[in-house]
Amino acid sequence: MAITINIYYSGNNKSARKFAEEMISCGVVDAIRAESGNLRYEYFFPMDDEETVLLIDSWEDQAAIDAHHASDMMPKITELREKYDLHMKVERYLSEEMGTEDKSFIRE
Repeated sequence: MAITINIYYSGNNKSARKFAEEMISCGVVDAIRAESGNLRYEYFFPMDDEETVLLIDSWEDQAAIDAHHASDMMPKITELREKYDLHMKVERYLSEEMGTEDKSFIRE
């Protein structure tokens, strides 16, 4: 069962967007995506809130998340969060197979 974590980074003066841009430009995002067990690591920008960035971060299981948290990347991520003075709201979801009744509402 996959685990998806939504992290809402918020700051001032578009600092959350600057954080995401630096995470990409310094190579941290590519390194995270290459980690064993990472299924998705993508940033999104809410249309009605220029001070927030949403990170959708999905992993195969808790062991993959634990390995990520113990990786060499975490100090860099923490450093950048501090640099941009970001605050976080976190949501965690466990995935399950979609039922056939739900699939009828999805156009592929």
